[in-house]
Amino acid sequence: MTSPLEARSLSLIREGNDVLDGVSFTVAQGEIFALLGGNGAGKSSTLLTFLGFLEPSDGDVLVHGENVGSDIAAARSAIAYLPEAASLYGHMTAYENLDYFLDLAGKSAGRSDIDAALDRVALPDEARTRRLQSYSKGMRQKTAIALALLRETPILLLDEPTSGLDPVAIDEFHDLVTALAKGGQTILMVTHDVYGACQVADRIGLLRGGQLVGSFTAENGERIDTETVHAAFAQRQSA
Repeated sequence: MTSPLEARSLSLIREGNDVLDGVSFTVAQGEIFALLGGNGAGKSSTLLTFLGFLEPSDGDVLVHGENVGSDIAAARSAIAYLPEAASLYGHMTAYENLDYFLDLAGKSAGRSDIDAALDRVALPDEARTRRLQSYSKGMRQKTAIALALLRETPILLLDEPTSGLDPVAIDEFHDLVTALAKGGQTILMVTHDVYGACQVADRIGLLRGGQLVGSFTAENGERIDTETVHAAFAQRQSA
């Protein structure tokens, strides 16, 4: 069976630097795969290759078995991407932002559907008609997550998705991501948060200096052991 996401010996050189060096992995339908690494490990660059914003220097990235470079539009139509700092308009309300960006994506949603998505991310009712310039970073992130949900794509790419969220909101987000995966959505997330990755991921790939240097898998319905991953992460970071 073709995997929704696959990297094959992916390498990326930018300005003479090896950003990615022979990275290979697959993400199955309904799976949450986390790329864990520190700053400069190549995490965000990996996501951008799947979106066609960065062209591999060598190797391939595939979406539903098709090379991204051969049809970037098709790849992007299958993916909802949540960046660490979502580019939403501060002079517009949450409703207006969602209507606008859904229209750009060729989608539409009624107010009840939008409210349902905002309910899922726990954005307060009173905030939905306020301009985003009054929002905290966490509230902006929740609005961006709702937009990703409303896109209803089979694949979700998450770049440091819990950045700016408080502990309760982080737990709610993990519950949401788990529910999406159980519903069949394929999720690739990149993060430097060991605890968060272990809480939610089915598999973790440890990325350092553009190379995959370790892997961890949840077994028998148990979560991946945080202490084991933290020890490997700390060792790799100090190496």
